[in-house]
This record gives sequence, C-alpha cells and structure tokens, in this order.
Amino acid sequence: MEFLVRYNEASDSIRTTISPNNVPEEEEEEEMLRNDLKYYFMSPCEKYRARRQIPWKLGVQILKIIMITTQLVIFGLNNQIVVSYKEENAMAFKRLFLKGYGGVDEDDYSIAWYTQQDVHDGLFYLLDQYGNLRNLSVGPVSYAQEDSESLPIVICKELYKKGSKPFEEYYNIEEDNLFLCLIRFINMKITFQLKGVNLHTIRAHELPDCYTFFVTIYLDNQGHSGLIKVYFEMNTVSSACKNWKISGTAQRNTHYVLIFDSFVILICLTSAVLCTRSMILAIKLLQRFSRFFRVNYKRKICKADQKEFLNGWYVMVIISDVLAIIGSILKMEIQSKNLTSYAVCSIFLGTSTLLAWVGVIRYLGYFQTYNVLILTMQAAFPKVLRFCCCAGMIYLGYTFCGWIVLGPYHEKFEGLSRVAECLFSLVNGDDMFPTFAQFHEKSILVWLFSRVYLYSFISLFIYMVLSLFIALITDSYETIKNYQKNGFPMTDLQKFLREQRDFTCSEGSRQVESNYWALCCCRRLPNDDDILLIC
Repeated sequence: MEFLVRYNEASDSIRTTISPNNVPEEEEEEEMLRNDLKYYFMSPCEKYRARRQIPWKLGVQILKIIMITTQLVIFGLNNQIVVSYKEENAMAFKRLFLKGYGGVDEDDYSIAWYTQQDVHDGLFYLLDQYGNLRNLSVGPVSYAQEDSESLPIVICKELYKKGSKPFEEYYNIEEDNLFLCLIRFINMKITFQLKGVNLHTIRAHELPDCYTFFVTIYLDNQGHSGLIKVYFEMNTVSSACKNWKISGTAQRNTHYVLIFDSFVILICLTSAVLCTRSMILAIKLLQRFSRFFRVNYKRKICKADQKEFLNGWYVMVIISDVLAIIGSILKMEIQSKNLTSYAVCSIFLGTSTLLAWVGVIRYLGYFQTYNVLILTMQAAFPKVLRFCCCAGMIYLGYTFCGWIVLGPYHEKFEGLSRVAECLFSLVNGDDMFPTFAQFHEKSILVWLFSRVYLYSFISLFIYMVLSLFIALITDSYETIKNYQKNGFPMTDLQKFLREQRDFTCSEGSRQVESNYWALCCCRRLPNDDDILLIC
C-alpha cells in the first residue's frame, strides 16, 4: 500500500493519507506513475529523505573523482620526469654533435651553415664527437648494440650527378649521387642510435627506464640559397632495463600503484553500470508515461518532456568511465614497462578527468544559485553554435586570404595554422602592434593591403562579431533570470506532476518548452518543498 506523507516543518507533524481500497484501477495507476516520476526527478538528498535510500551513485561519483584525480597527478609527475629526461638529452646531444650550436634553435631548424668551411668542419666535428662519446658525455649514455656489437653510424647523401658552377644563367645538371660537392649537394641524413638510463626515477621510487635514442641529423640544401639548414631530430623508445636487480621501496611502490590503478578501474566500472542502469530505468519510465498519455488523454507527450528522460549527464559520465578504464590499463602497462605510450595514456586520463569534473555540475544544478549558470550555458549553446558556424565562414576567408597574400612577407602568415592562430590572437587583443610593425615596406601594394586586411578584420570581429557573441549569452541569461522570477513554462509533465488536467499547449508554448525545459531537469516547485513520497 502506498502512503502520501506530507511533512509540515512549521508544526513538525506528519499527516498520512491512505488510499482507500475502492479507488478505481486507473486512478491508482496514475498515482503510482506520478509517485515514480516525482521520485525519479528528486535530488539524491530528497530521495534519501523520502525512502531512506542511500545515494550510491553520488557516493561513487565523489570517490571516482578523488581517485582518478589522484591517479592523474601521480601519472603527471612521472610523465614530467620522462619528458624532462628526453628534453635534457636532446639539448645535450645538440651541444655534443652540432658545432656552433648556441643553445637555441634559429628557426624550425637547429642551426645553419653558410660557408664550405662551416660544412666540412661541422661534419668532421660530428664524427669526432661521436667517436669520443664515452669520454665526453657526463651522462650514462653509450652506443646501441646488437648481438654484442655496436651499431654503426649511417650517412646517406643526395647529390646532382653532373654539373657546372653557375657562372651563367643556365645549369647543366643531371640527377643522382655519390660524391660530396657543395655545388651539387642536395641533402644529407646522418643517423645513429644511443642507449641511456634514466636513474632519476629511482629517487621517485620508480623502476628505472632504459632508453634507445634514434638520432637523425639532416642537412638541407634543396634551395641552394647559400644557407644549409641543419635539423636535429630525436625519437626515443623506452623499455624495461634487462639484468637489473632492484630491491627496496622501488619495487614495492610499483606494486602499490598497480593495486591503486586496479581499484580505479573497479570504481569506474561500478559508475558506468549504475549510470547505465539509471538510463534504462529512465527509458522504461518514459515508455510508461507516454503510454499512459496515449491511452488516457489520446495525445503524444511533448518533445521537451521526452528529452527530460534522456539525461546527457549520464552519457558523459559513461564516456568518462570508459576513457578512465582504458587510460588506467595503459598506465598499468607503462608502469610494468610493457608500453611506452605516454602521450596516448595522457590523452585518455586527461579527458576522463575533465569529463568527470564537468559532471559535478549536474549536482550543483540542484542549487538555484549555481543552476542559473548551467541553464544559461545550455540555453545559449544552440544559438552560439549556429552563430559560430556563420562567423567561421568569414574567419576561414580571412585565413586563406592572409596566407596567400601576406605569407611571403610576414612569419605569422607563413602557414594556414599559423595564420589561424595569429587571427585568433588578434580577436583576443593580443600581439596587435607587433603584427602591424613587422610588415616592412618591401612592396607598397602589399603593405597597403596588409593595413586594409588587419584593420577590417579587427574592426569586424572585435566590434561586431564578438559583441554579438556576448549579446547572445546575455540574452539567454536574462531570459533564464526572468523565468526563475516569474516561473518557467509548464509542460505536460509538470502539469501531470502537479495533478493538473489541462494539457493543451499552443505551438508557441511548445517552442519555448523545447528551448528551455528540454535543457533543465524537472524540479519540485517551492510549494511542494514539504512533500515526501514513501512507498
């Protein structure tokens, strides 16, 4: 038997109304459906007060956020050690093998050679340094070996086969290579492998990593512009150190971390199961409500009411759980030295933590003060998305135009991605004067075009596009504030929960409902704050 219990805070009294046995079956079904709907849309605290049901889902989410954030911090600190080790070795190798390297790359290349003497001295210097590496390096670096033999350095060069010095305006050249002559020199690739050990991880109570450094030094003279660009590239592969015997805290702490990661996977599985269960129950409840309206009122429920049962927060939490599980498995493999995919693992763990923290907003939405922000973001999002699609067309036009016209005259317009980044900085008011000042008057026509281009872009996007963007959000905020003051539009679902029988709604009200009520969860009205449902 069902009881409708009304708690009156003023008198601290409880009045119980028992439904009589002679209530028609349809009314009893309607009352059961109404009670289930009210219970479904309650907050975790209200559900606990109503049925003394512990909010397991809320507890699991709080525990999951704490655990995956702790896991992320631990992995981030370890990853920082690995990244620092790779960057410091890259800097050390540049200093060791590139003659004249000053510690800072000149552009997208590390260093440039301008004379024949620079090229020959640089090549002989590289070979000498490589041969004396054991006596020069201050770190635990050695030559890579295969079958107990050191791997050789490999030099590949590409030249024009025949040619003459460019005394005339024509060149007599044929392709293919062998002999290094700087007039015919196209490029050269020097590759070698080195081994290293990251001992810093032991101080962090971790097992040490052994690394293989695949070093490539590339000399580029394809332009034959009198400047040979020297590129330094290094790919690093880590693996478990063989024949290492480590005792003490390093081994034990590794086991502790693996156990902690296993608990994270278990918590995420539990969270995903609970959210999936809630979504299934919501769909069944929607089917009951839709069938009841179709049978008793000969009408379909509004789309806004249908969306009330499709909780996007649960979908986001499930995605977060799946990413966290995959990231935890990768982290355990990395911890066991079976994988080295630090970047992939970072993406999974970082994205899962982001979605988990964003999911907290769902519980803040039960408080009216925080709910204003959430409703404003949800109401403004469709308008902002459509607006950005229109503004994006203009933005792409400026991007392509700036790249093709201004690219040869300004380093910020040399590539499409750099143009897009430069224009985005200008929209936010960054780096305006240097962008204007770096245009030199090499071509009066291009200089005038750059002024028209920059002034029109800044004026259009800052004074018009950005202002309209803010106005859309402000309009949504004012609408939500007005609705909170005067009351939100009543949907069929809300009227049913308040036991009203008038379910007619005009097209205008349906449009308002789909814009706003589809974005906010059903909540109890202030007049019903003292109602508790107990079965």
